[in-house]
Amino acid sequence: MKDPRRDNKVDIATRVMSRNDSFAARNHELLRSNDILTLNIISSPGAGKTSLLEAMAGFFGPGLAVIEGDVRTRRDAERVEKAGCKAYQIETGGSCHLDAEAVGKALEHFDLTDGELSILAIENVGNLICPSGYDLGEDMKVGLLSTPEGDDKVLKYPSLFSRIAVLVINKTDLLPMLDFDVDRAVRECRSLNPNVVVFLMSARTGEGVEEFCRFLKGQAELEE
Repeated sequence: MKDPRRDNKVDIATRVMSRNDSFAARNHELLRSNDILTLNIISSPGAGKTSLLEAMAGFFGPGLAVIEGDVRTRRDAERVEKAGCKAYQIETGGSCHLDAEAVGKALEHFDLTDGELSILAIENVGNLICPSGYDLGEDMKVGLLSTPEGDDKVLKYPSLFSRIAVLVINKTDLLPMLDFDVDRAVRECRSLNPNVVVFLMSARTGEGVEEFCRFLKGQAELEE
């Protein structure tokens, strides 16, 4: 006999995602109409998202704005503000990902029309699973994988690594002390996602950061 509870679960999930996609479409239209390139940066906790954003703030200055997603505190927003760009913190209160409605409300705290802002970076809640399925209105998802996590994570978390436009392998300064196989991580990501663009970097030392920022600058200019 068919279990009606299963149908209800599917229907609720469909409605939730449909609602999110509607807000995401609004965000995307708003940001694109103001020639703003939007990134949804996803990684596990501690992979170096905020360190990367601090380095990006040094490169882009006020041309970059950041939306930070965390369960609690403004710590990450304070870090990127100190580095030289505007930031708004979303505290999820327990949710393991950001959604498009929350991002849309955060956008109200930025002046999107003054022509100064060219890139918006959304630092999602640290998690390799939940954030991958939620469109926030971004132009591209950026997956950050740090070398201490291991080179086996790509195929373990295909929902994320099959969707990203850019793979950043961070903390390359630690490679001499680790058994992280860069070629394996890149190869397995491209087995899921042949067109992914890959950057190797150390946000701490600055190695590879400028190359990544220049890529983003080029992408932002294409949006104009």
